[in-house]
Amino acid sequence: MKISSARFITSNTDPGKCPEPDRPEYAFIGRSNVGKSSLLNMLAGHKSLAKTSGKPGKTKTINHFLINDSWYLVDLPGYGYAKASKTERQKWVHTIHLYLQTRQNLMYLFVLIDSRIPPQAIDLEFIHMLGEWKIPFVLLFTKTDKSTKNKLKKTIDDYQLLLLEDWESLPKVYSTSAIDKRGREEILNLIEQTNKDFKTF
Repeated sequence: MKISSARFITSNTDPGKCPEPDRPEYAFIGRSNVGKSSLLNMLAGHKSLAKTSGKPGKTKTINHFLINDSWYLVDLPGYGYAKASKTERQKWVHTIHLYLQTRQNLMYLFVLIDSRIPPQAIDLEFIHMLGEWKIPFVLLFTKTDKSTKNKLKKTIDDYQLLLLEDWESLPKVYSTSAIDKRGREEILNLIEQTNKDFKTF
């Protein structure tokens, strides 16, 4: 898929105020500081589509971007940001949960995982929650340019083995890097193919 246009549409904390669900939608989420904004900019071919920051917890709203005037890319707040207040974290969790459970046109949720570190309980808990809610999702392992081939394989294998303890089948998995654009073509191809299955609600 070639990205010919990418533009910001809306930003809010109320899933009920999201754009009309008349186009396929793909949301991205991950633990704070996982490299989400950089990855979104890489996918869209736009240096500043999503705001990047050295400080985790930057994204606090549901941000919709219209790609090629045909599908939505959504930047969701990260989870697990310890320095936010308990009240603020609970508010984010409620917003994310409400969005995931009510957004009819959500085709895939892309869950970002830092490829450099071993499986984290917070990521595994979130993934299991998605399974319980029957949310279609894909795992994206980020920052793979900073990890060796063997370490990357071990991280992915470890996650898959842990998931197989409770799951009969595994979600799609892609290795990504915002630096060398690894995974960009594969992710955009998946979106392009999935768009063909979209039906207006």
